[in-house]
Amino acid sequence: MYAQGGYGQAPPQQQQQYNAGYQQQQQQQYAPQQQQQQYGVQQQMTEQPQQAQQTQQQEVVTQAAAPTDQGKAQPIYVDTQHDDMVHDAQLDYYGTKLATSSSDRTVKIYDVSGNSYAPNATLTGHSGPIYQLSWSHPKYGTLLASASFDGSILIHRESRQGEWILVKAFVGLHESSVNSVQFAPHEYGLVCAAGSSDGRVSVLTHGGESNGDDEWTVEYLNDTPLGVNAVSWAPYGVGKEGEDEQCEPLPPRLVTGGSDNGIRMWTKNASTGIWEQSVVESGDAHHKDWVRDVAWAPSIIPGMNVIASCSEDKTVIIWKQGGDGTADDDKKWSPKVLNTFEDPVWRVSWSITGNILAVSSGDANVTLWKEELDGVWSLVNQVEDSAEGAQGE
Repeated sequence: MYAQGGYGQAPPQQQQQYNAGYQQQQQQQYAPQQQQQQYGVQQQMTEQPQQAQQTQQQEVVTQAAAPTDQGKAQPIYVDTQHDDMVHDAQLDYYGTKLATSSSDRTVKIYDVSGNSYAPNATLTGHSGPIYQLSWSHPKYGTLLASASFDGSILIHRESRQGEWILVKAFVGLHESSVNSVQFAPHEYGLVCAAGSSDGRVSVLTHGGESNGDDEWTVEYLNDTPLGVNAVSWAPYGVGKEGEDEQCEPLPPRLVTGGSDNGIRMWTKNASTGIWEQSVVESGDAHHKDWVRDVAWAPSIIPGMNVIASCSEDKTVIIWKQGGDGTADDDKKWSPKVLNTFEDPVWRVSWSITGNILAVSSGDANVTLWKEELDGVWSLVNQVEDSAEGAQGE
């Protein structure tokens, strides 16, 4: 099953796109997450707001680059045909494929071009709601990972247009719901992390076909016993090490958000290969309810790390580390509340450039935020509600 078009061999046309560089990369957009079902499930569904339990969002909007007479991009409204609530929507690296997941236990994939879309495939295999999806870098082909309430992670690959095969099934990976999954930056290899309500994070690493090893290894990180709701990888980067200050690649790093209202940083020790947890002191700015999502921003300023977290407490917090050039500031995380919303906040997602943050909240709004020169975050735009937009057409 792995012999042809394996993990390290993308289809010829896609490999040519990858070799062309990042210039072809399109900005990832954000599907509104109206009343999204809880991620930290732990079979406590009764704690979810009543409106979120009953609302089934079956339509996804993506702000595609569809030119109009005014030269402005227009949203594409996708009728997903899911039979239950939609939990996630993800565009691939090039923005040409859209994947959606639902409580109906299916993943639907669409080809997106200009201002139109076409169904590509429907993926099955999970026995419970599917909470999150993640595309791999095209260096490894068209791979899609899915995380489900059934405690498993499935990885599918498109072997040819519209034909998908299950290349790996991590059945029983966790003892409870898997709420989040994300592939690591491609420089670290074919690696993905998953967070679960059993309180652990699993790191799945592919051996690499170039080494003759087509097996996967699994590492577990004991995060919080109350459950992990979200994981996010730090971008690949380099830092100065040693007395000669030579630039060396930074080790893989993770941030998690959990049902204990906190976030945690994990770093893989370059010498021992062991994942180590670092302490985050939040001070006065901290979440007072479950953390629903975390997102590590792309690097803008060398030596500076930026993370966004959102919570049931209706707030979004921006965490910053480094950037001032001093040893103390390079290690300390400084939190700042971006905004307090009217409803719980479900998702946060950064633009490719790392300077705009999309926030999806329980009031059916997706808002875009940008930091000004004085450090104040301001609202720059609001994405139109998909249901209202569809009715207006």
